[in-house]
Amino acid sequence: MKVPACAAAPFAAIAALLAAAPAQAQAQAQEGDAPPPVDTAALEGDGLTIGLAAGVVPSYEGSDDTAFSIIPGLRGRVSGINFMLRGNRFWADLVPTSSGPGWDIQLGPVIQANFNRHSSIVDAQVKKLPKRDIALETGAFAGIARQGVVTSDYDKLGVSLAYVHDVLGAHGSYVITPAIDYSTPLSTTAYIGINLSADYVGRGYADYYFSVDAPGSAASGLPVFSAGKGWKDWTIASYAAVSLTGDLTRGLALVGAGSYRRMLDDSAASPVTSVAGSPNQWTGMLGLAYTF
Repeated sequence: MKVPACAAAPFAAIAALLAAAPAQAQAQAQEGDAPPPVDTAALEGDGLTIGLAAGVVPSYEGSDDTAFSIIPGLRGRVSGINFMLRGNRFWADLVPTSSGPGWDIQLGPVIQANFNRHSSIVDAQVKKLPKRDIALETGAFAGIARQGVVTSDYDKLGVSLAYVHDVLGAHGSYVITPAIDYSTPLSTTAYIGINLSADYVGRGYADYYFSVDAPGSAASGLPVFSAGKGWKDWTIASYAAVSLTGDLTRGLALVGAGSYRRMLDDSAASPVTSVAGSPNQWTGMLGLAYTF
């Protein structure tokens, strides 16, 4: 397969708007998925992609009920600085990327809002627990990726690590997320990718979202439970983009994503998951993106 160099980055730019997004940018914000690589290796000059997707997501972390969600996305490059907004998360890769196959070093800030258990809760028992405040989580990510790995000069494999900490004092704790991401163009009109990530959370995060104290137990009927720090979950997500106007380098494209998340350790054992919800979390999104 021969893909023009100028086409490789817009493929990734469009698809990455939804990479891991179903588990990440929902109204209830299942946080912690590391940013996939902002793949601009073949992009020459500035560029902008905007997108909007809709789909179904768990109504809170650990829920077995679903809620409808709208996710906006924006990806751009200005003077060599790459940035992306996906739902409730913004990050920027501040290390310039050279064109063509080779190594890509990624480093930059992350900021996201966590709406978990703040609204849209469906389960009657969890509704009786205290509503959680919105957390503002800020931090950074670092990664390394290689363009030109398996299928062509334009596929990309990367690993990254993200760290964020709540600065508003909602849960007052941290999330650490390692991730691996692979993406490849299938042609000048189609692009696919897969992302695997996991979340390790601090005691404050686990306690805030997964513990049930005595008053909460009396109100909801859920058993008392004390959650501690540890691995919260792992997630596998896939994403794809298909041009609707002939070429993904410019114009309109159909984008989609789906993910499976498995809750782990105390996050899975918590009554909000094991009694009122499920450790198995499924999401699906479909939307449109336009590249200028």
